[in-house]
Amino acid sequence: MNSAYYLGRPLPGVVGETRRMCHVFPAQTGIPTRLVALCGVSFNREQLELLEGPRGMPCEPCLRSVPRPQLEVQQT
Repeated sequence: MNSAYYLGRPLPGVVGETRRMCHVFPAQTGIPTRLVALCGVSFNREQLELLEGPRGMPCEPCLRSVPRPQLEVQQT
């Protein structure tokens, strides 16, 4: 399984400062109006800042929901 994901967090003022966690969003074709993180929380795209890498506190439910990569076993 090779899926792309984006990291984002709510802009200041959208939620309280302690709730501005780094969420994981699955990549989608097109640009939806509303984005749903792996943990189930949703935001309008204007409410989020897209992150180039992890910043701040991670959303633990999002991290637990990211599928683990499958290792390819090479036969000799």
